[in-house]
Amino acid sequence: MAMVDVDRHHDPIQLGGGGGALAGSGSGSAPISNAANLQKGCFVMWQMLPNKWYIELAVAGHKVVAGSDGNLAWRHTSWLSVDAAKGSTRPLRRSFQGLDPIAISTIFSQAEYMGEKQIFGVDCFVLKRSANYEDLAERSDNTEEMIKHAIFGYFCQKSGLLTYLEDSYLTRIQSPGSVPTYWETTMATKMEDYRIVEGVKIAHSGQSTVIITRFGDNLKVGPAFARMEETWTVDDIAFNVPGLSMDFFISPKELQNANPNPEENLEWRSPLHQ
Repeated sequence: MAMVDVDRHHDPIQLGGGGGALAGSGSGSAPISNAANLQKGCFVMWQMLPNKWYIELAVAGHKVVAGSDGNLAWRHTSWLSVDAAKGSTRPLRRSFQGLDPIAISTIFSQAEYMGEKQIFGVDCFVLKRSANYEDLAERSDNTEEMIKHAIFGYFCQKSGLLTYLEDSYLTRIQSPGSVPTYWETTMATKMEDYRIVEGVKIAHSGQSTVIITRFGDNLKVGPAFARMEETWTVDDIAFNVPGLSMDFFISPKELQNANPNPEENLEWRSPLHQ
């Protein structure tokens, strides 16, 4: 299930939601049977402009939760506990997958035109947006350096809709006295089945591929990689969901002391358990 708000009226207090499911598989440096590794799951996503979102994803018996209260983005997993994201708040990537036209237009409004290309039989124009030095520095620390981050959008020449999305970033990790290791993550998503929901065209299905490559002088056997694939569908979308408020986007208590805000001194709770 997924909850989405695309704010069709450009009003910062408009709310909305929807629903969907996903299936995925993975492989790594050692061959793995994708058929045997296929897992099914679902995700629920809520969004409220500006810069507020919340997502829960459950697959293979595991659950990942992430959110943004407009000032701080965070994630919560069973293996990392609660962790705040580095740098300024950013839209959730899944909203770029044809779910949020406002986020898509905002991220590519300052993009560079890269020409035309046919992809999956569709004539597209290509736009590129790269993170600037200040953004990369905000997302780095004394052991982890974000070297580059670029996103490519392929838009259908006839409809103007986002058809394909490529996203890649390179990170350098080095602890004091150790040899640096580089991690490159490349994500590609194909959007399909655009339908009109209350006057807004929303992609209702798609496929995503993620490739993570690790390399460096300390890897004697050469680069290591992992590949994951996901097929997703959206079952339901709604705008202006009754009862949805800013309370749904409050960051966990563990992070509130690090980001004090008197207007957010409320109990955090999951929107799935209201």
